Amino acid sequence: MTVKLVGRIAGVAIGMAAATACVGGSSSVSEKDKLALKQYVLDKAPDSIPQKVEANFDGKLMLLGAKLEPAGPVKAGQQVKLTMYWRSDKKLDAGWNLFTHVLDGSGERILNIDNVGPIREWKETRQALPPSAWEPGKIYVDEQTFTLPNNVKTAKVSIVTGVWREADRLKIVAGPKDGDNRALVATLETSAAAAPPPPPPRTPMIRVDKLAKGTKITVDGKLDEEAWKSAPATGPFVDVRTGQPNKEFPVNGSARLLWDEQGFYVGFEVRDAKLTGGFPKGAKDPHLWTKDTVELMVDPDGDGDNKDYYELQVGPQNLVFDSQFDDYNAPKQDPDGPFGHQEWSFGGKSAVTIDGTIDKDDDTDKGYVVELFVPWKSFTKAKKSPPAIGDVWRLNLYAMQGGGGVAWSAILGQGNFHKAARFGKVLWAEKGWPAAPAASASAAASGAPPPSGSVKIPVLGKGPTLPLAPAPPKP
Repeated sequence: MTVKLVGRIAGVAIGMAAATACVGGSSSVSEKDKLALKQYVLDKAPDSIPQKVEANFDGKLMLLGAKLEPAGPVKAGQQVKLTMYWRSDKKLDAGWNLFTHVLDGSGERILNIDNVGPIREWKETRQALPPSAWEPGKIYVDEQTFTLPNNVKTAKVSIVTGVWREADRLKIVAGPKDGDNRALVATLETSAAAAPPPPPPRTPMIRVDKLAKGTKITVDGKLDEEAWKSAPATGPFVDVRTGQPNKEFPVNGSARLLWDEQGFYVGFEVRDAKLTGGFPKGAKDPHLWTKDTVELMVDPDGDGDNKDYYELQVGPQNLVFDSQFDDYNAPKQDPDGPFGHQEWSFGGKSAVTIDGTIDKDDDTDKGYVVELFVPWKSFTKAKKSPPAIGDVWRLNLYAMQGGGGVAWSAILGQGNFHKAARFGKVLWAEKGWPAAPAASASAAASGAPPPSGSVKIPVLGKGPTLPLAPAPPKP
């Protein structure tokens, strides 16, 4: 079984020389290389392996364990020798290679040593003795040497490893692993002082006052009603890893929110110089995150526990992906889905206006606007829907391209875009609430923000309007 790395994981880079690999490439090893590497192939495992791992890669390979020299605290600039012991249980098809990452205490990768070591020496399209060439029943000794960087700042570093082919990683079905199908080999103490980590940026909160009775919002993708002009706004979306202003990702975005007795409205404004659709007209639940899209995550209970939450995406073609999840990223079937309960339908409306041309690479686009209406009745697993005045839900909003994106509330490396504990908070309120000074003081003590003022964001130039997406059938 393999797992596609199509990036619903924020900030994860492969960086494993995949550009030179070819799927189905030759796994044959020359007789000269076999002879030179003979000492790294054993009939049985050593009687004692200091660091037990026992990570099972899809029933085909077993990482038995490892040996680290030195095993104790390591100083910056000091050399470390890592020896891993792999057992081949079933023959792999062609194209698979090994990778190893060294991570600091925050989980950031500080070293990539994929092709370091005798059996990993890169030979045009593969490593010298890749897993694809291993014989079932044999033990393979995987020696690697690296130098701990001088700028390491954490008191511990960890070593992770795995098996890759182009954009796939061999799935780990048992043993210590992280969320990216990397086996946890070992943790090393360093001589770096354990500085206390800086406090993470607080999740943002926004107050949204209920629309006055009789206020009508037409879902046409234009955001031109008076209510939108004074609607509470998120401000510019930020880098999902750092929470800082987006300076690198090619897409930028912001959003505004409204609500009434029937549901809530979201107006996304996305800056995107290259609009990509790429899906058939009328496609059902297309994988919009692989192209251009906006994304809305909703945790109606507001507790951030990732139980019973919802996902909704709309791309510039006004196609919709919507699903409901029981738990963090669950259920899902890698690599192609379904992801969550895709039979769930948000039951609302969406409309898109674009400023540019979709799937036309020889021009420069400006972006697109997505307008959404999401009915309260869609949230069938919410403890309370619609919310009462003063209730807080958790939402996150993203503008995405090719699996990455920018967000209202940064994830900060704490998982992927589904991490509900990092969703922002929306306080559902109404004008004049709270009414009494005592209630106002109580709200302030609880962290509820004061009524929001008018925040205006320039609306993109009006482009062609796509027709309203019809309300999907009830699940």
